[in-house]
Amino acid sequence: MCGIVGIYLKTKKFEKNLGKMLSGMLNNMESRGPDSAGFAIYKNSDKKEYKYSLCINNLDFTKFKKDISKKNRNLKLNQYSDHVIVKTEEKLKKFIKLINKEFPEVSIVGYGHSIEIFKQVGNPKDVVKKFNLKSFSGTHGIGHTRMATESAITTDGSHPYSTGEDECLVHNGSLSNHNNLRRELKKKGNIFTSENDTEVAAGYVSNSLSNNKSLKNTLVSGLKDLDGFYTFIAGTRKGFAVVRDEIACKPAVIAETKNYVAIASEFQAMAHLPDVNNAKIFEPEPGIVYSWGN
Repeated sequence: MCGIVGIYLKTKKFEKNLGKMLSGMLNNMESRGPDSAGFAIYKNSDKKEYKYSLCINNLDFTKFKKDISKKNRNLKLNQYSDHVIVKTEEKLKKFIKLINKEFPEVSIVGYGHSIEIFKQVGNPKDVVKKFNLKSFSGTHGIGHTRMATESAITTDGSHPYSTGEDECLVHNGSLSNHNNLRRELKKKGNIFTSENDTEVAAGYVSNSLSNNKSLKNTLVSGLKDLDGFYTFIAGTRKGFAVVRDEIACKPAVIAETKNYVAIASEFQAMAHLPDVNNAKIFEPEPGIVYSWGN
């Protein structure tokens, strides 16, 4: 049992309040996932500049900043507890190679022009406070609270998972064919950093998107390729989508107003949102992909 949440803003009215809205949703999903939590925030950003979400783990930030600046002078770094957002015009492959070679103890949590990802073990309320989620602005966001079942309680085992540029995925449920699918995706060049089945689902999505398939069509194909019980929220730079498997034993509810769309495992996660009592509230149908912005 885990908790998943997401909010997509249709207008700019609440962009400054996105973090506050998402933090309330994650806090209210604490009971569904006390082991770890994480979130992805999407912002309108400079398309020339890449952002890398890094977890520096036990490294000292001042030392890391000094050491990485010796390798590349054209970097801007912002620290959020043990996470760092690095902004640079450096090409993806070159920068990722630099991190992997020179800083093997650093985890690349996500990257792209728009996405910033933060995740850590611990009670969701503590994680939300640790990264000061309330202070974030943006266009849409996705979050997760985890109750660990099939893999270790670590930062690498936490959601959201990002395996492609400006992409992420959160998951409530379990996949039965993730080992076979992991082997197939590795042959296609995917790299995995954990044993978590959700990372395999994220890899499936990014592999499909890299072949010019839309997010909606990717998730439709996933209904026959991904075996198990699940509800997914998948995000891209443009928006997000939600899908429940065809048996739909994992709960989800959607609240839609003229200003936003919110998704959560339980309605209580959305009870604090503005004008939610006047929203169109419904349960997503089994085997149907619902998409906004993409």
